[in-house]
Amino acid sequence: MALVLTEEQQMLKDSAKEYLKEHAPVAALRKLRDERDEKGYNPSVWKAMADMGWASLTIPEAYGGLDFGYTGLGQILEETGRTLTASPLVSTVLLSTTLLNKAASDAQKEALLPAIAAGELLVAFASEESGVHRPLHITTSYTKAGDTYLLNGKKQFVLDGHVADKFIVSAKNEEDAISLFLVDADATGVAIERLTMMDSRNAAHVSLKNVHTNELLGVAGEGAALIETSLDIARVGLAAEMLGTTQEAFERTMSYIRERKQFGVPIGSFQALQHRAATMYGEIENCKSIVLAALQAIDADSEHLPRLASLAKAKLGETAQLVTNEAVQFYGGIGMTDDEEIGFFLKRARVAQQTFGDYNYHLDRYAKMNGY
Repeated sequence: MALVLTEEQQMLKDSAKEYLKEHAPVAALRKLRDERDEKGYNPSVWKAMADMGWASLTIPEAYGGLDFGYTGLGQILEETGRTLTASPLVSTVLLSTTLLNKAASDAQKEALLPAIAAGELLVAFASEESGVHRPLHITTSYTKAGDTYLLNGKKQFVLDGHVADKFIVSAKNEEDAISLFLVDADATGVAIERLTMMDSRNAAHVSLKNVHTNELLGVAGEGAALIETSLDIARVGLAAEMLGTTQEAFERTMSYIRERKQFGVPIGSFQALQHRAATMYGEIENCKSIVLAALQAIDADSEHLPRLASLAKAKLGETAQLVTNEAVQFYGGIGMTDDEEIGFFLKRARVAQQTFGDYNYHLDRYAKMNGY
């Protein structure tokens, strides 16, 4: 498949760029941070994003969606990476909607997907249980009691968990079989502790104590494969966002070194800095191809998706770190202050690197998948 966007995908990307630049610039994230906003995102911006169809891109038409595919969603995510837009796009649309598409019953899809498409329902995936990414290391338990299930356990770093209306919760039974459940955020026994991350985004610790639910998602005991496949899709989507963040940081840095002067000349004329800039440019061009190939693999239901997902997440994590580190170095002392926006890009890159597995996790996974 050619590594090019269709005309429709390019139009979607251009319209997203225009909207986000005006309505959700980096200054908007700064405002949310400074005001300690209780939601951590702007609901009116999120509603506008939903009205433009961004929340419904991967939802089938039968359930109120556009069924436009993940390559299209990836273009939106890339542009949100450029403006560091805080929204439920990753937690609800990229990850939770994917799980619902793959595992929910027709009745569950009818009840949930149209509301997600309209921007009226937020869903968060509660799976992680430690400080490092181990998606299948689950101690949260479930037991069946008649027609309902009883859940007990604790989940960490649930993206947008403090604003979610529902959770998708992973749990094991006494036979170590993993299942997924839908749980209302206000259900008896659910306790939510909001966290503010270093990138000014939001997550939460979620505790479940004798929580009752009759909403099994998918087939009991078959949750592991669902988790891995959905996380691979989420890793690619997050890599697309990281690509936007990396490109924007690079472009801002190149503009800055054309203006900043030392010894009476722009520092961009220094050969040492030119060499470093050329290295970053080459790495970013590689990342563009990797991300697009991985997004297309999702839409093609390719058997190579796991490899491409780990390749994309590892490479974008490495490149985002390189570019944002260099950006702060090129800016000099002012780059370390809150007066400049470049520091926001470094902080977002650090958190995104860890989310859904860092460079070492995916390098190891990729090597194992290739027989090493």
